[in-house]
Amino acid sequence: MTTVFHMNECIRKTKQGIPLTESEIRQLVRGIVPQHENERIPDYQLSAWLMAVCLRGLSDSEAIALTFAMRDSGQVLHWDLDGAIADKHSTGGVGDKTTLILAPIAAACGIYMPKMSGRGLGHTGGTIDKLESIPGFRTDLAPDAFRRQVREIGCAVAMQTGDLAPADKKLYALRDVTETVDSIPLICASIMSKKLATGADHILLDVKVGSGAFMKNNEDAAKLAKLMLRAAKADGKHCTAVLTDMERPLGMNIGNALEVAEAITVLRGDTASELGDFCITLAAETLAAAGMGDKASCREKALCAVESGAALARFAKMIEMQGGNPRVTEDLSLLPESACKRTLHTTSAGWITAMQSEEIGRASVLLGAGRMTKEDGIDPGAGIVLHAKNGDAVAAGSPLLTMYAAKESQLDEAEALLKQAIRITEKQPAPQPLIREIYSTGD
Repeated sequence: MTTVFHMNECIRKTKQGIPLTESEIRQLVRGIVPQHENERIPDYQLSAWLMAVCLRGLSDSEAIALTFAMRDSGQVLHWDLDGAIADKHSTGGVGDKTTLILAPIAAACGIYMPKMSGRGLGHTGGTIDKLESIPGFRTDLAPDAFRRQVREIGCAVAMQTGDLAPADKKLYALRDVTETVDSIPLICASIMSKKLATGADHILLDVKVGSGAFMKNNEDAAKLAKLMLRAAKADGKHCTAVLTDMERPLGMNIGNALEVAEAITVLRGDTASELGDFCITLAAETLAAAGMGDKASCREKALCAVESGAALARFAKMIEMQGGNPRVTEDLSLLPESACKRTLHTTSAGWITAMQSEEIGRASVLLGAGRMTKEDGIDPGAGIVLHAKNGDAVAAGSPLLTMYAAKESQLDEAEALLKQAIRITEKQPAPQPLIREIYSTGD
């Protein structure tokens, strides 16, 4: 059977809702990153199949088979370490700097966390961009240096290499230009193929829900979370999925250096803030999954790692080993700050009842903190600092947020968008929990 004929059959079967066999899925993925040119599947056929998946879906078994085939399309890491290995992934949100906090806490508690991350695109930020705002910080670690750092200090955050799940890179590029990004089985295969390839024993998934996330409602977010858990369990991995609210930004700072500063503030001891409490919860889930105690005792371990200064010291060491200036953990003024800033004030008293995360994220891009195409540059010191959030009471004329950008014209553009994103009313809104649900393969 020729490759072209086989691909025609895949398209037809998926279009008609007929399940593909595991063999067919593996041949399909082999045609995405072929060893021989005559095995290559043309982009137009892959695009047709992706649209069929987007419209008709895949069964759970097909999605898991696709995940495994994409995992096996490149290198699968294997570790020889004397402790539990954990990995973490967020489905993308505004102001999400949890990796910068969670990795050093986990490492300080004896968990190894080798983390490979990407750059931001669109209204959601990327962990690599945040870390590269630290003067001198390098994310292009060679494999040997990455492994050595994880072994020595327990954590490293580096740019994802093309050797891990290369089929995903090709498929995602096609999904991006064919409007097929928002397919739950394709999202699962994209995320979990990379996570399973990193060789971690325990995987923590932070699945964002709301206006600033891919998943706009609880039902879709739960479907995605449960499918990713099934994929992890089928590969013998322990996995926890936390559904978190993205109707408002996470934390108070949006923008690369600004988010590093907020992460350092939490590691210095600000665990009572919404962001700090959330990160301690994620750390407790990770430690408990690794068998270090029940969630209550693991929460105490995580808090102790922060309060003792061990987690901050681990973050400083990670910065130093990756070429950055570790003194930023002592002096936040060493982080870059954009030349222009402007504070917006409230025009009336009341309660903040809406803070559209997607619009705020788009405003941060206009300020220079994000990119709309992979080729765009970013301003590491640009972004937004919130002075109040959803559910807060505000007085007339009180500061609402401060914008940072390289040019005044960028402030003008972002201001118009931000004024539409935030609503203040006379009625106090009902409190909205940050964590909506928690699922686990152990349940």
